[in-house]
Amino acid sequence: MSRYYTRVCNFYYGSQSKNLVSKKESIPIHQIKEISFDQIEIITRKSKKKISIKEIKYLSKSLKKKINFDLKKIKLKKKNFSNLNFKKIPNILGVLNLTPDSFSDGGKFNTKKKGFKHVMHLINSGADLIDIGGESTRPGSQTIKENLEWSRLSEILKLVSKRKSISLDTRKSNIMKKGIELGVKLINDVSGLSYDKETINVLKKYKTPFVIQHSQGDPENMQNKPSYKNELLDIYDFFEKKIKLLRSMGIKHNNIIIDPGIGFGKNLKHNMSLIHNISIFHSLGFPILVGNSRKSFIKELSGKNDSKLRIGGTIASSIYLMMQGVQILRIHDVNEIMQAIKVFKKIINN
Repeated sequence: MSRYYTRVCNFYYGSQSKNLVSKKESIPIHQIKEISFDQIEIITRKSKKKISIKEIKYLSKSLKKKINFDLKKIKLKKKNFSNLNFKKIPNILGVLNLTPDSFSDGGKFNTKKKGFKHVMHLINSGADLIDIGGESTRPGSQTIKENLEWSRLSEILKLVSKRKSISLDTRKSNIMKKGIELGVKLINDVSGLSYDKETINVLKKYKTPFVIQHSQGDPENMQNKPSYKNELLDIYDFFEKKIKLLRSMGIKHNNIIIDPGIGFGKNLKHNMSLIHNISIFHSLGFPILVGNSRKSFIKELSGKNDSKLRIGGTIASSIYLMMQGVQILRIHDVNEIMQAIKVFKKIINN
């Protein structure tokens, strides 16, 4: 028997969306009238078929039940957590790397003074939450010892986490524990909670919201010929299995975010498939986070027009992801992205 997946598509944004929702011609994402859709794509591992929402009633009884179950999760209003406001799309997760070797800004902010100054800049530019990391997980990077990672993080976390909303980017359970005790509001583990077997116990004990990111392999080898049977559906299945495991281990809350992990064990084809079809993950029922900022797919697509900061490619992909209902974007250049979003919204609502 075929396994069916539901991808919502053909989105509308702004005043046009509000108008169509009022006429019941489109369905809003999570009851946000500013963004809605009027088509779905029914996907199996062998086929794809797009239909309008008005055609759902003509499907077989079993398929219609499956689609309506997915749509119920897609339409459900999201509860806010970790200073993220799910009444708006998108939220911005600003990035602070306290590392000497991160792929785009290694060493730029890795002192207490520079780090704090950059946190304030990101907040003042419009970031809803700041993601702070002390270990580079760029392709080819090596794992560092826990005491070194914590030495990079501890001072800045003590300085800002009680006053500002902080996400902690780490794979290590003991660092998660220390960060949470200092006031960290979200854990962002690029390994999908798989690197450290104690991670789930820490998250369960503190009931801390967290991000599940998909990654194939470890940072040092993840870009060595990554392969999938079907990257989109394989990663969707990964999230379903991971959520089922977490439930079985006692994590019952829904303060969970999913991140398909652009660039983490993916080549250009995989990344483009995930970005283009990102709206399939809405049917899992959790907010979606995408880290598109400054990623290598921008270089691969732009060729000779690549630039060090890749702001142009980050803006273009951010607007697309916003138009697909992605709730959170992980961004380095917050001010520029906020400018782009504000201008886009004014134009589309004019």
